[in-house]
Amino acid sequence: MNAGFFEKWKVLVFIGVVLLACPGWTIADVTVPKEYLALFQPITGIAVPNKENPVTPEKVELGKMLYHDPRLSKSGFFSCNTCHNLATYGVSNLPSDIGHKWAIGPINGPTVMNSAYNAAQFWNGRAKDLEEQAKGPILNPLEMAMPDEASAVKRIGSVAQYRDIFARAFPGEEEPLTYDNIARAIAAFERTLLTPSRFDSFLTGRGDALTDREKNGLKLFVETGCTGCHNGIGIGGGSFQKMGLVKPYRTANKAEGRFEVTKNKEDMNVFKVPGLRNIEMTYPYFHDGNVWQLEEAVRTMADVQLGKKLSDSETGDIAAFLKSLTGTIPKEALEMPVLPPSGHETLRPSFD
Repeated sequence: MNAGFFEKWKVLVFIGVVLLACPGWTIADVTVPKEYLALFQPITGIAVPNKENPVTPEKVELGKMLYHDPRLSKSGFFSCNTCHNLATYGVSNLPSDIGHKWAIGPINGPTVMNSAYNAAQFWNGRAKDLEEQAKGPILNPLEMAMPDEASAVKRIGSVAQYRDIFARAFPGEEEPLTYDNIARAIAAFERTLLTPSRFDSFLTGRGDALTDREKNGLKLFVETGCTGCHNGIGIGGGSFQKMGLVKPYRTANKAEGRFEVTKNKEDMNVFKVPGLRNIEMTYPYFHDGNVWQLEEAVRTMADVQLGKKLSDSETGDIAAFLKSLTGTIPKEALEMPVLPPSGHETLRPSFD
């Protein structure tokens, strides 16, 4: 080897020593305190149980079919999956969803993924669980617009194969095909839509599941105060909070939050805290769907909810941590079901 090679090698070694000695370039192993991790719980099961509606394979199979069946809508065009697309992590990625006769909904559609962990359903918490929630959109005139429960039962009941499938899913019941059971089946399927992520591996002891930047973002997430609302297994979803707690949140959205349910003035602009699992994929953000970038959402929440200004570096690190919450959609959920054909008596689509 010639002398020129050794001179270049010495220069490279010198540069490497300088970089390692410079704090701005050092990548040190970040340790997250155990008490920080205690604020969360990992996903460990394959379904969230409900004693009043046991999750069975037969019920899940039926619920998956109904979730994808547009015949539960008046027009025969909209299904649950239209607005809560499982291929896009349970959302439409629109500020507000589009429903019957191209109506625009009044609020951003939340994800159905991991929604079984929520303390209540809908932004204003008007449904106590998924079983109750599943009844709403089918009859909502701005969504699936079925005129009444009987019409939904009649249309599904006119499909011969469905009658047999309901009998298997709800054995021993005198009349298995009811509106309540339509909702129970859909909810049972939704209770399986869990998306464990790298963060769950980290919580259960695999320290290398997160990068140092993500670990630092997790520390900042806790120390900034985000875990006051975003904690537990869903990283949120367990409480209601005013949007604009420290500073007013400016929006043209007319949704009034819990006030729509309670009629108490104190509940004006109080909304269910969304869970942050898969938040990277479930844009646009907030109840009005006005924010499209995750970093902007982080910065806005720190400002209006906590009264804190984050630097670009802090914002980026927190966003990096939040992206570690992007999980794996169950393989079975992404396999489209084959729906049974309509019968001669099946109610035809209506666009009125």
